[in-house]
Amino acid sequence: MKLLVAKTMGRAALLAISSAAFAQQPAVEPARAHVVDKDGNELGTVEFTQMPHGVLVRAVLKGPPQGTHGFHVHEVGKCEPPFESAGGHYNPTNAEHGFQSEGGPHAGDMVNLNVPESGEVTFETINTMITISGGENELLDDGGSTLVIHEGADDYASQPAGEAGARIACGVIETIGGESR
Repeated sequence: MKLLVAKTMGRAALLAISSAAFAQQPAVEPARAHVVDKDGNELGTVEFTQMPHGVLVRAVLKGPPQGTHGFHVHEVGKCEPPFESAGGHYNPTNAEHGFQSEGGPHAGDMVNLNVPESGEVTFETINTMITISGGENELLDDGGSTLVIHEGADDYASQPAGEAGARIACGVIETIGGESR
């Protein structure tokens, strides 16, 4: 009985220590991109939430064309049609493009977005190569970042940035309060 109590107390103490260490980590405010198409029509939002091992990316969209689309973080916080202003894929480590490349992927590479015939999609993925702010590969750095949706699917291998085609939608990534750094 004493051994069981000692084990239980040990776990409680460990939990208290772990909780205290977690509580001391600074909170990172979530970020959001309001996604628009080339005509300025709002398609929805993509939210970015810092997690212990990456960023949860959650898209709620209505209106993108049916099909499979490249879905990436790009390196510049500007969205001026035809969205070339967003720069290339976010790639602060100078990696090769694509999950199937030996030297890849870029930090901004993410899995393709699959839009059903209805044009309405809710999509979640985790990007373990980025942070929102205050860490390596932060989205809210001085130049900002964007979320870009491409016309076609990313092949996860072609250099320098896949064969996903034209940029059909874009959103500047900002803190929920609306101010990027």
